[in-house]
This record gives sequence, C-alpha cells and structure tokens, in this order.
Amino acid sequence: MKITILFKSVLFIAAIFMNGVASAYSPEETEVECKKPRFTDFSLTTYNATENIEVAPESEFYFKVSPWVDPTTITLSAKQQALNFGVESNNSFHKVKAKLPAALAGQFVRISTSAKAVSGCDNQTGWLVKIAKQ
Repeated sequence: MKITILFKSVLFIAAIFMNGVASAYSPEETEVECKKPRFTDFSLTTYNATENIEVAPESEFYFKVSPWVDPTTITLSAKQQALNFGVESNNSFHKVKAKLPAALAGQFVRISTSAKAVSGCDNQTGWLVKIAKQ
C-alpha cells in the first residue's frame, strides 16, 4: 500500500513538472528567435546640423538589406510619398537602388524604408537628408 501511494505521488509530481516545462515556452520567445531585417550602407550623406551637408537634387542612392528579408515586402518613401526602386539580390544582401525626386529640391527629406523577414518579423528605419536647391 505504501508503494502504491509513493508511486502515485511520484507520478503526480512528474505530471506537474512536465506540465510546467511544456508551458515554459511563451510567444515572446518566438519573437526573440526571429531575425529582424537590418538596413546598412546608406549611400547618401545624412544631415548633421553642425556640418550642414547637402546632397544634390535627383541624387541616386542605395542601401543594403539583410538576406533573410523577403524582397517583395520592401517599401521605400520620401516625405511619405512612395518612391520607385529596384532591388538586386545575392546570397549576402539585397541592394535597394532609387533616385530622389526633383520636386524635393531645397528641402529636408526623411527617406523611410521597411521590410519583413521571411520568418515573419519586420523592421523599419530612415535617414534624414538635406537636398540642395537646383
């Protein structure tokens, strides 16, 4: 009888322990595993008040996006207006190329981009540039 009670107690404790282990995996942990898109190598000089560097109107520019991004999810805008762009892809990165619109000459412009990783998470960034007058 003591063995039966001991056996039932051990089974009960094991069931509680296994249930705790199974519920220890939370949705937040899946987000940690997802690699967010990275944006690097922006080719234009970003605006800095102390240096006051301007870029030429209608400048072509590019930046790179991490290879685990779905290139069809990349968006690009300037002053909240969508920009036309091209994407060149290889095993190491996606290279996004675009040109500043002529209508933005003489203005401060935030160039914004976003993308979604193949694994599901997304990221966004942007750069502030000052465009010279024509």
